[in-house]
Amino acid sequence: MDEEQRQALDFLARLAAQPAVAFHEGGVASAVGSILEELGLSFQEDVYGNIIARAPGRQPDCAPLALVAHMDHPGFEAVATHDGYLVCEALGGVPAASFEAAVPLHVILADGRRLPAATAGRCGEEELRQTLARLAEPQPLELPRPVVFDLPDFQVDGDLIHMRAADDLAGCGAILAALASLGSNPPPGDVFGVFTRAEEVGLIGARLLAESGTLPRDTLIVSVESSRTLPGAEIGGGPVIRVGDAGLTFNADAEAALRRALETLQARPEGFKAQRQLMSGGVCEASAFARHGYRATGLAFPLGNYHNGAPEGRIEAEYIHIADYVAGARLMVEAARRVPDREDTGFQRRLSRMPDGFRDRLMDTRMGH
Repeated sequence: MDEEQRQALDFLARLAAQPAVAFHEGGVASAVGSILEELGLSFQEDVYGNIIARAPGRQPDCAPLALVAHMDHPGFEAVATHDGYLVCEALGGVPAASFEAAVPLHVILADGRRLPAATAGRCGEEELRQTLARLAEPQPLELPRPVVFDLPDFQVDGDLIHMRAADDLAGCGAILAALASLGSNPPPGDVFGVFTRAEEVGLIGARLLAESGTLPRDTLIVSVESSRTLPGAEIGGGPVIRVGDAGLTFNADAEAALRRALETLQARPEGFKAQRQLMSGGVCEASAFARHGYRATGLAFPLGNYHNGAPEGRIEAEYIHIADYVAGARLMVEAARRVPDREDTGFQRRLSRMPDGFRDRLMDTRMGH
């Protein structure tokens, strides 16, 4: 494992140490900011708490590239008390089993301490998406407080990375790794690293950022996600160039930067492995930016135990393949370098060349000739 790979894993481990739920991303945001400062990259926080970093490019007329990932993960928010229990409201797509009794939890205090707790069964009607929870050592709490599953922050087991929240801290970590490479060797155009909030409850941070026009309107958007495995998007098969989600098919011009990068990497002696698929298991932030007129595409890490839902109703850590994660960062770096010549792909060249004789043959054999 080379230094860049070790750095990419170190970034991910640092992010994973910070539990995150929608509206409670402060720990992850602080870790992102610390890493960006170490890399010497400028960044700003918008009025909604989204973080926008910038690796400056060399060519002012080159279209910018934005790499976008979200800092939250499905979990709960303790919003009230009832007969000595905490009433916890789901934020995002938690597994159905998490509303049953005896699911281990951590309640996160403002200072980062974790209080062990466990669910005690559903609270109220099913559509409320609430569960009761009891602290292992009951004590008064200032509410609301984020609540996460008691699962490993970060564990490497062979070729796999197991995490409570690979979705989407893996996207954030890979973007930081890409920015580290680009900061020391500037790309042609500006590259933005964008870290958003409250994605799991409706792409909220991304929608507000896209609406604001903070990123230049000619920016190419790449939404970087950890997404449910599908046929053609398998763990260990490489990062997935995501051509669409459950709501939209994405933009070919934005995707061209990834396709050109892929061809470049595959032509090298060591080769490169990637996949390409419409991943319809959910929506991603590319759709939020596309809605506001940006050219957007996606990149995904195939994910096991999506949203902590394991087989037979178990709740377990998510997992991704180390090689997929590291290769995703490499693909983003190369895509940033290929923005100016993104249309010069093998596919585009094949379409632009007409085989000898076919033009004349069609003219000669048309009806009525």
